[in-house]
Amino acid sequence: MLKVDAKQHQSQLTRNRLPRFALLAVLFPAAIAAAAAATLIGFNVVLWMVFTAVLFVIGAWLITLLVEGSRHAGNRMIRYVVYGAFILALIPLVSVIWTVLERGLPGLTSNFLWTSMSGVTGAVDNRTVAEGTPVLGGAYHAIVGTLQISLVATLISVPIGLMSAIYLVEYGTGGPLSRAITFFVDVMTGIPSIVAGLFAAALFGMVFGPATRTGFVAAVALSVLMIPVVVRSTEEMLRIVPNELREASYALGVRKWRTITKVVIPTAISGIASGVTLAIARVVGETAPILVTAGFATSINWNVFSGWMASLPTFIYYQIRTPTSPTNVEPSDQRAWAAALILILFVMLLNLAARLIARFFAPRTGR
Repeated sequence: MLKVDAKQHQSQLTRNRLPRFALLAVLFPAAIAAAAAATLIGFNVVLWMVFTAVLFVIGAWLITLLVEGSRHAGNRMIRYVVYGAFILALIPLVSVIWTVLERGLPGLTSNFLWTSMSGVTGAVDNRTVAEGTPVLGGAYHAIVGTLQISLVATLISVPIGLMSAIYLVEYGTGGPLSRAITFFVDVMTGIPSIVAGLFAAALFGMVFGPATRTGFVAAVALSVLMIPVVVRSTEEMLRIVPNELREASYALGVRKWRTITKVVIPTAISGIASGVTLAIARVVGETAPILVTAGFATSINWNVFSGWMASLPTFIYYQIRTPTSPTNVEPSDQRAWAAALILILFVMLLNLAARLIARFFAPRTGR
């Protein structure tokens, strides 16, 4: 008797429900019809995939409406629309990564990583292609310049941004100063990068002369772009720290500054590290401010306070804009794509470092 009741209950639950293979039965006709429609227009893989997705969503909605009812049909349609939007969002990312890997990996050699463009001319590129030897000249000087400029910009931006956010959250009481800081941070968030570069160039030009172009000037320009990102991200992370933690610390007689350094910041360090990483990634690929403030060099410059300095974005720009050999641009294009791949890897390593720092400094949880 119990077995019969269980079977009846199971049949009631599965009644008016589509079998699992029904959606596959919708997908195959949708793919065939999409291929036919795409062929009439001019067959393209992307166009075929879009048509297939649209026809599949419509077909799945219709068959679900007929079998399961309008409520399940609407739920299934919205689910597939969300899935489709997610896939569409991934397509540009996957396409960019695939293109950069395909074109950048052939040029990512030891020669490219450990040599500069000093002494590389159009004759060298023409001879390289004619003889079939690897492309000479690399981006070692640009890699060194990018690391130095980014490091100096981070050393300038993080303390200023962190202290500003702590003031706004812990000490600011909505007074004129805190409102002014919030207003100027909002304004700085929308400043174009070229304006930041012109500001830094004009500031150092008035003090040290109009021809001042150094890596430090470029770092100051990038810090103008980094500071508002650090302030906003740190401010949000500090605000979500529960007030109960602060009150418990105060109840034990701990001073405010020690509560901030030992309780509030360690609790929010994960989000703060992510915000700093986003700020670095925001500026590491900037080209215009570095062109204005640091110029371009073909050799290594280890002194950020003197002389022109190259970076990966400006290296890519000059390799594409003014190839070493105007009659044979293939070596320059290969260098540009390899440098773009290094830039992407640099951002990925920054994200990995932020996750490791957040995990290491995150507060320990236990019973």
